[in-house]
Order: sequence, then structure tokens, then C-alpha cells
Amino acid sequence: MSQTLIVNARLVNEGREYDGDLRIADGRIAQIGSGLSAREGERVIDANGRRLLPGMIDDQVHFREPGMEYKADMATESAAAVAGGLTSFMDMPNTRPPTLDAAALQDKYDRAAGRAWGNYGFYLGASNDNLEAIRTLDPLTAPGIKVFMGASTGNMLVDDPDTLDGIFREAPTPIITHCEDTPTIDANLAAYKARYGDDIPVECHPDIRSREACVKSTRLAMELARRHDARLHILHISTADELALFEQGPIIRADGSRKRITAETCVHFLRYDRSDYARMGNLIKCNPAIKDAGDRQALVRALAEDRIDVLATDHAPHTLEEKSRPYAQAPSGLPLVQHALLLALDLVHEGRLTNAQVVQKFAHAAAQLFDVRERGFLREGYWADLVLVDDAPLEVRREDVLSKCGWSPFEGTRFHNRIASTWVNGVQVWDGNRLLGTPQGRRLEFAR
Repeated sequence: MSQTLIVNARLVNEGREYDGDLRIADGRIAQIGSGLSAREGERVIDANGRRLLPGMIDDQVHFREPGMEYKADMATESAAAVAGGLTSFMDMPNTRPPTLDAAALQDKYDRAAGRAWGNYGFYLGASNDNLEAIRTLDPLTAPGIKVFMGASTGNMLVDDPDTLDGIFREAPTPIITHCEDTPTIDANLAAYKARYGDDIPVECHPDIRSREACVKSTRLAMELARRHDARLHILHISTADELALFEQGPIIRADGSRKRITAETCVHFLRYDRSDYARMGNLIKCNPAIKDAGDRQALVRALAEDRIDVLATDHAPHTLEEKSRPYAQAPSGLPLVQHALLLALDLVHEGRLTNAQVVQKFAHAAAQLFDVRERGFLREGYWADLVLVDDAPLEVRREDVLSKCGWSPFEGTRFHNRIASTWVNGVQVWDGNRLLGTPQGRRLEFAR
């Protein structure tokens, strides 16, 4: 593999911003320093003071393969991800068929090999009847075990108390939960159907998928985790009400111990609130629901205060035809990976977060939580997953969307930054305008 020297960069890493140079050799970060001299045959890239970040690690995506390739697949969605500076992803198990055993897990790794533009890991899913598969999971083969403690498709809603207790008792990896209480949601939906029939306004979505449903399910997950001292990571926190339940402080404490219960929120909860349903409709329908402006503001503060540990996307594409259906038939989820980092950097521009905090929440944190080996940081010897950020603005256009669904909720949005280059395993795969070469993604390894 050729060597590359990036000079005159503004490195953002581990709480610091500083000027420096970075050398890539054999796919890894070979040297970080100042005033590094080019070697014979080495490609030199002048960053001209632009920020160089570790590649983002997205711990929550739905790339839809297998079974729903008409709307997304590993190749198209990982291409969109690297164009957005996301160099590693962890994909959810609610595919068709769902990823409920070791064979299905291996099938997804086989599908990704040679096709994924970014590095990849796949969760094992939980159901009411696969406790043995969970108990016997090799912890090196998956970032974690995903439990839908709320409404899901197919066989993936886990609502049996004994099964839930067994999962939290037996899981050999971190447990990842979607927390919404299904009976609460069902009762709310029945009430709105009685009022509106088949013509429920989408503005009712945050009242159907209510904050009470979120809080009740989150409390249950935390109770189970504490009972069994399990490592629990609660996904896509959407309400201010849940924030007080979580410990404030870094994932890795000063004494070297780590938080046992952690929280994540998603970029769309930081961008939209209830007032946007009138304009966006089903395009921002997602589960959990986007809620009130006060929730949005509280979530941004919780990121800055280390009460929320991880920022992710929950990238979940659907076709525009599907999204155009009436509220009750329109699926939940939206495509996000191509512009998620830009959205987070807009919060830096607004003075709500710092560059270092964005890197912590979007890169370092997932590496720490899931024990990802040699990724997520700018460190010598680590894999060279890198993102160069340009201060030039970017306006989102539908024709530039790389996700297979072909649309973005951000169309017409003008972000303050753009992704100038992305490297995966030391190879440049995005030059600011187009994909380069061939997919370079590797299977994520876990230091457990």
C-alpha cells in the first residue's frame, strides 16, 4: 500500500485541537508530529489548516440487507456513510430474516466482505425464544446484543419477563436496547384511531409514541441491568425526562473503571422538533418519535455535559413511495449517514458543542463502549480511518444523495461544512465530490 503524508492539518483528538502532520503507511497511522518531511514516493496532501478527525463510528444503522434491498443495501448505504465521514458502522438485526443466530450473523459478514465501503460489525438480535443463541454467542463476533423492548417487526419484540431477565443475566456482550413500552403505545394508538379513524395526523406521532412509553421502558431496562450488573447501552434517547436517569461523566472514569449504563441520542433529535411535522410530515416519522423543542435543547446540553455518551444516526431508509402513504401505513425511519457529521458540526458553529466533543461522541465513545480494536482515535499504530473537514458550505441536493432510497430530509439545507476527504484503512475513498477506487471496509475487531 502506498504511503501518504497529510501536512498542515488541525488535528482534533482526545479533547484537544492542535496543528500537526500525520503519516499513513500500510493502512495505519504511522506517525503523528510536527514538521514531518516527505519520504521518497510518498503522496503529500496539504490540509491547509483544515480539521482532521478520526473517522466516525456509527453504532446504529439499518442498512436493510438481507431482505429489503429494494430500499437499501450494504454497498449503497456504506458509500453514503463514507461520503459523510462515517468510516465504521454497526448494523441492526431487524432484517428479513432477522439476525437471531450465529449462522445469520455470519451471513451478514459474508455479504459485507468486499462490498462495504466502511468497516462493519453486526449485532445479534434477541427474541422471546433465542436465549440459547445469546448465551453461546462468541463475544468477538458482534459488538453487542440488540433487544427491542418496544414495538418491532417480525419476531423481535422481547416482552416475556423471564426471557428479558435471562438475556440480562446471560449476555456475554453489551446489551443494546430500543426502549418504548408497547402496551402504552398500543393504548395511545387506539385512542387516536377512535378520534381520527384512518386519517391520524402525523403531528400526533410524538403523543402516540409518547414520552411516557420511553421513560417506562428505559426504567425497566436499567432495573434489569442493575440487577445483573450487565453492561447496558440505551439507544436513541428522545426525551428530556429520561436524562436524569443517567450518570453524568466520562465513559472511562479517572480510576480506569467504566460506566455500566450508557446512553445514546441521534442527530435528527438535535435538528427537529414537534413544530417540524407540519412541514416535513412522514419524512421525519421515526421511532422513538421526534418530540418537543425543550427535548431537543435538553439533548444537546446532555451531550455537552457527558450525560449522553454517544451520538449516532439510526439511519433507516425507506422509499419516498412508502413515506407518502397515510400516517398509519407509512414506515418509521429516515436516511441520515451522509449528512450526520455535518449536522453535528453545525452545533459547533452555533456554540453548542466543541469540535472535540463531536469527535468524542461520534468516534471515541463507540470505540470505548464496544471495545473496538485500534479505531476511533488518532493514535500511532491505529487504523487510518480519517476525515478531513472543509469550512466551505454545502447545500444538500437530491441528485447528490448516495443512499439507494434517493432522498434526504436535509434537501435544501445549507450546512456550514463539507467533507473534503475520507480515508478507510489508509485508502482515500472520498475526495469531496465522488467515491474513489473500491470498497475498503474490514470487519471490526473487538478487544475483549
